[in-house]
Amino acid sequence: MIGDPSQFEAIGNRLGFGVVEETPEKLKLHWQGPRFPAFLCLGIALLLLFVSVPIVQALLLRGFVGPAGSLWYFPLMNLVLFGIAFFLLTQRRMIEVNSTSNELTLRRLSLYRSTTLKVSFDEIKHVSLSNDDVYSGFAIGGSTAAQSFPIPALRLIFSDGENVLLDRSSLRRLRDLGKLVSGRLAKPLEVDPLLLHDSLSTNSQQTRPA
Repeated sequence: MIGDPSQFEAIGNRLGFGVVEETPEKLKLHWQGPRFPAFLCLGIALLLLFVSVPIVQALLLRGFVGPAGSLWYFPLMNLVLFGIAFFLLTQRRMIEVNSTSNELTLRRLSLYRSTTLKVSFDEIKHVSLSNDDVYSGFAIGGSTAAQSFPIPALRLIFSDGENVLLDRSSLRRLRDLGKLVSGRLAKPLEVDPLLLHDSLSTNSQQTRPA
């Protein structure tokens, strides 16, 4: 193994990989990044341009002593929002299964860092589909902080007992992804019975007549 599996953990987001290349020799999955918050920040920044551009022009003409001097933070907010949007759009995660070299490669790319994990097929014991306890975050309006919720997660389990997160998503999507990856690795896909029980309970509650 080359790399650190802990570098591929996620706090609580659901990643959602898509297949970009599928051949007999190679399977390549790609996560496009957090597009919704990125485009949200970009949209707000573009709206603020209608305010920021006149302010910048006024500051260039009369400086901070003019009437626009107290509004200097609007252009600064614009720059920050553009920076956040650009940073989010540069987030990438990739999974590559190479049957020719018997090697699985995970890549995590961002604006300032590139992290790689390479694992041989012989080091992988099985693919696991089970629940992760994901914390809700900060308390808002008197709510209880640090509450955990079960989220389906797909992981690689190594022979030495370590594991690495591949994806968090819906049970159906992860099951399809797990079958695809485990088939290429020629390793079993083990599904936690509690996960299936929770899923059946949820479906029965949703279909129960009022």
